[in-house]
Amino acid sequence: MKGQWRTILASLHLRKALVVTVFLFGLLGIALHAARTQDQSEVAITAGATGVVSSAQNPVQIALLHWYAANLTAQFPAGASPYGVAFDGASIWVADNGSNKITKLRASDGLSLGVFPVGTNPIAVAFDGAHVWVANINSNNVTKLRASDGAVLGTFSVGTQPAALAFDGANIWVANNGSNSVTKLRAIDGMKLGTFPVGTNAAGVVFDGTSIWVANNGSATVTKLGSNGAILGTFAVGSQPAGIAFDGTNIWVANFGSNNVTKLLASNGSKLGTFPAGMGPSGIAFDGANIWVTDFNGATVTKLQASNGAILGTFAVGTLPAAVAFDGANIWVSNFGGTTISKL
Repeated sequence: MKGQWRTILASLHLRKALVVTVFLFGLLGIALHAARTQDQSEVAITAGATGVVSSAQNPVQIALLHWYAANLTAQFPAGASPYGVAFDGASIWVADNGSNKITKLRASDGLSLGVFPVGTNPIAVAFDGAHVWVANINSNNVTKLRASDGAVLGTFSVGTQPAALAFDGANIWVANNGSNSVTKLRAIDGMKLGTFPVGTNAAGVVFDGTSIWVANNGSATVTKLGSNGAILGTFAVGSQPAGIAFDGTNIWVANFGSNNVTKLLASNGSKLGTFPAGMGPSGIAFDGANIWVTDFNGATVTKLQASNGAILGTFAVGTLPAAVAFDGANIWVSNFGGTTISKL
């Protein structure tokens, strides 16, 4: 990894070595920002509350982030060093790590709908049905924005170096890379409901409909947590796990240091397979049938068949592809080494 750090430092000319070290020590995935059309009655919204506060989705709907109705290869400009990416049912949100902003793009044609200030070095994005949440890795907080117009509704302190986000239907879970923990925030108002220990350098987090899964980049494991933060299990995966995704039945982990992905049965954590996936697997997402993995060191994304891990294709994107999201029809990849996002 030290050689890879030198390469990336040289190619990006970043002044803050700490930021790059955090990225590469915990290459992150907001796994699974995906969507397909659903009946809005499946999501219960409490009268007077803002955002989704309860959910009745089945596991496959959870895997595809069916919190909202979704609309059904090009590159579009984003901000400086784009990293995290999420879909809100109509638009793509991109964390512009190098400019402390987030860009909103229309998913149908990539048209910019606005650029909004957030915290320091935003790196991860999640959508809760009405709001966009952004993890600001170097200001130790998350920003909540209204998805309709980008208005900032609050900034909430979490752990050290928040690196990844997941929504569970009522709460936002934040993986704190620098403090080896996850913080649980109530989505309605950002109230902190607890901070819970996990493995070393939490880098990715995903919800499976019942439990929270955290990729521990520094300990080559994933931790499974109950809704109350209790540890339900710790499972070995590959080297330097980063992004993590759920496919409705299984957990998929992108192992940055071993150039592969691990498939675990969500019910008990048993290992179902390890499959090669490019160079420096980082972000990972599920599209309903396939797993997409960004190859951070290969300027490509790899498409795997979810049923058996077979490689179905490798596709060129931009430099240092970091995160990946599915919009119900297309795959979006943030190119951290430039200023663009790719649509496949």
